[in-house]
Amino acid sequence: MNPLMPVVLIDDDKDLRRATAQTLELAGFSVSAFGGAKAALAELSPDFAGAVVTDIRMPEIDGLQLFGALKEMDADLPVILITGHGDIPMAVQAIQDGAYDFIAKPFAADRLVQSVRRASEKRSLVMENRALRRAAEEAQDSLPLIGQTPVMENLKNILRHIADTDVDVLVAGETGSGKEVVAQLLHQWSRRRKGNFVALNCGALPETVIESELFGHEAGAFTGAQKRRTGRIEHASGGTLFLDEIESMPIGTQVKMLRVLEMREIMPLGTNDVRPVDLRVVAAAKIDLGDPAVRGDFREDLYYRLNVVTISIPPLRERREDIPLLFSHFAGRAAARFRRDVPPLSQSVRRHLSSHAWPGNVRELSHFAERVVLGLEGGGDNVAPLQATGSTLPEKLELYEAEIIRDALSANEGDVRGTIEALGIARKTFYDKLQRHGINRASFVAHK
Repeated sequence: MNPLMPVVLIDDDKDLRRATAQTLELAGFSVSAFGGAKAALAELSPDFAGAVVTDIRMPEIDGLQLFGALKEMDADLPVILITGHGDIPMAVQAIQDGAYDFIAKPFAADRLVQSVRRASEKRSLVMENRALRRAAEEAQDSLPLIGQTPVMENLKNILRHIADTDVDVLVAGETGSGKEVVAQLLHQWSRRRKGNFVALNCGALPETVIESELFGHEAGAFTGAQKRRTGRIEHASGGTLFLDEIESMPIGTQVKMLRVLEMREIMPLGTNDVRPVDLRVVAAAKIDLGDPAVRGDFREDLYYRLNVVTISIPPLRERREDIPLLFSHFAGRAAARFRRDVPPLSQSVRRHLSSHAWPGNVRELSHFAERVVLGLEGGGDNVAPLQATGSTLPEKLELYEAEIIRDALSANEGDVRGTIEALGIARKTFYDKLQRHGINRASFVAHK
């Protein structure tokens, strides 16, 4: 059951304070009521997760002074001002200064409830974004392998457990899932961190070049070899050699690589000298090398020699709870790179994060975050502007809110939990909005 949204209410009129608190409690809020601003200030902090409702006319510290103090404490804290007729010009000025809303006396109970509900939902989004930023900062020791889901915590535990063992590792995972990140962490968390981390994409080099790149060559070993070259394997001695897309390695090179793994020695092209090497090999494949039908020309003995420890990286679609945290990290990194502010997490972006399949995994999410920071929001989720037909601003906002809810229901096929998570609102609030907008959730449920 979702916790009640908190509200701090300040009013020196005891009877009005009691009536207003009762109205908000009946609407589903948890109300803390105070007869003066001083007592309320002592209880409020930047961690307060709700909205503040305050009268303007009060002794000692009035509502506008309270608003100023709260704005200095936390500019994102929503403050709703209750005004008498003569206070309206002051309230309008306060709105321009950042107050969330003002409500003139006498007011209808529903007018107050709706304003507090919208303010609370806005505050909920602010607190969620702050929590994501904090979580991203706390995850610095395992960047960029970010994730708090059980499968990712288990993956990080395995990496820490085997990092210092020098065992060769085979990493399996889809394109963009972070295979090189895993290899880098194995290197950074091991005693080999002072040595070189050497990466080679086996699928990016032609067969005529890859052996020279791996094993090196002496001057005159072949046409064009004018001077001695140290190969990647020898350069990685004392450190870690990462072989990406190893399934693309030519057959002849596979035979020589098997000898390197077994003997820990190399013979560069153009010489008979054998040179010992001290290295750990981390190989990555985007196919299942353990399946003979998929393995193709990849040598079985090389597969078993690499398969001392196999680490599988789950695709992003199987750890969707990590997506907001990853997005927050990538957006922060992109903002620093492009010298932009991190934009608020809009409903359009939230829908895309929650409903997209992410076939490109973490790499695709990183690029999407960059586009969001640059203001190029979309990435396959371009949302056409709503053609609101209401004549007044409140009517247009109501239409826009209804459209957002319908989009979220559609993206989640009517699933309540998924829709609530996408919207970032409480369950009770969700059902209240369905009733107010006349939306039938059942019509969005996929029929199979």
